Order: sequence, then C-alpha cells, then structure tokens
Amino acid sequence: MTALIVSAQDLIAVGSVHKAREQGLVRLEGKDYIVQDGDVILFCFHA
Repeated sequence: MTALIVSAQDLIAVGSVHKAREQGLVRLEGKDYIVQDGDVILFCFHA
C-alpha cells in the first residue's frame, strides 16, 4: 500500500491537491511511513 502525503498548511495555501501536485508538495510514502501532525493522506490501494 502507498499513500500520497501533503501538509495541511501547504494544501490550504495552494487550494487543491491538484495544485499541490503541480508544485511538488505531494510526496509518495510506503507502509512504513510514520504519520506527522498536520499530514493530509490520500491512501492508494491496488486491488
């Protein structure tokens, strides 16, 4: 399982996940990622 992570402050500043991706603010993390305060997480499941 993987997840897309962006900080809540960055997401609010740019206004959308799409714009955050364009600006390189979204990062891909694996199952060992330790969640930080203020993270917005989009989980990606491969079914």
